[in-house]
Amino acid sequence: MFGFLKRKQKKQPETAAPLEIPVESSAASSIDSPVDSAAEQSIETSIETPAATENKATDNTADLSRSLEKTKRTFSDGMTDFLLGKKSIDSNLIDELETRLLSADVGINATTAIIEKLQNDISRKVISDADSLHIKLADIMKTILLPCEQTLNTDSAKPFVILVVGINGAGKTTSIGKLANHFKQQGKSVMLAAGDTFRAAAVEQLQEWGKRNDVPVVSQGTGADPASVIFDAVQSASSKNIDIIIADTAGRLHTQDNLMDELAKIKRVLSKLDATAPHETLIVMDAGFGQNALHQVQQFHNSIGLTGLAVTKLDGTAKGGILFSIAKTLKLPVRFIGIGEGINDFRPFSASEFVDALLE
Repeated sequence: MFGFLKRKQKKQPETAAPLEIPVESSAASSIDSPVDSAAEQSIETSIETPAATENKATDNTADLSRSLEKTKRTFSDGMTDFLLGKKSIDSNLIDELETRLLSADVGINATTAIIEKLQNDISRKVISDADSLHIKLADIMKTILLPCEQTLNTDSAKPFVILVVGINGAGKTTSIGKLANHFKQQGKSVMLAAGDTFRAAAVEQLQEWGKRNDVPVVSQGTGADPASVIFDAVQSASSKNIDIIIADTAGRLHTQDNLMDELAKIKRVLSKLDATAPHETLIVMDAGFGQNALHQVQQFHNSIGLTGLAVTKLDGTAKGGILFSIAKTLKLPVRFIGIGEGINDFRPFSASEFVDALLE
């Protein structure tokens, strides 16, 4: 992100309702069991095995830095020439910095907090050059993001029910597949529930992810009652001693009252099995939607009560700064970030890694 601060140093010697419990619905549900080893071999080769992942393991910050290249360019393009020859930090540089932050969708609140803190440190002579600016900027940004770094603890219930929601096109179903892989690598048993019975081929897509991850999928087919499907899945997971169940839902806009009511119904039905379920209501948010997505997430939160976010497609947008806006505006945990198309390009959020990657 602010690589220009380091590039300047190249000139120096060193490089720097009614009861909705489904009645006998389980008979209508089907469970796709994990495929056998022969079928697994036919699964698309882009899916990385744990062994392959271990062999190609590289530094997390370096990987993240490459994935955030578009956001970093938003800040750094043109700044090198601006900094050349500057021996001190002045108001013009801070103004330019502010513009760059806003361009990357950091948001008014977060940008204001960053700039005010920098100006205060400049006036106190804590910041005097590009190096000290770089250090203080990193500290401030990490401080803003750190409250969002809350690891999802799935040991509080069994099965631990994760209800995944979001608007169309955010990448919910794909994120569920990657999330299943993440938990399996932790040694957890996982079951998927095909609660998106509205979108054409959504059930089939989730079943394919089930095959790829070698996990069962509970489904009833297109047009079925989502609450019934997810209810059946939780019952099945309980009987099979499954650790985690991840439930897909149809994409919807916060303005679609009937579909938002459907989510509320799912939560009510689940509470009949477990008063604390779902244990996580996770919204998948496309980072490329920027401030618009932020507003949508806020409306989802107001309607059904969210407990966490998964921010996807950070590799394909220059608006990666949206995480700072999330931290300042929503104050919700960012559980996971998506930084690529690979099955392992979905990882728990680390504030320190994220900032270090941006400022590399």
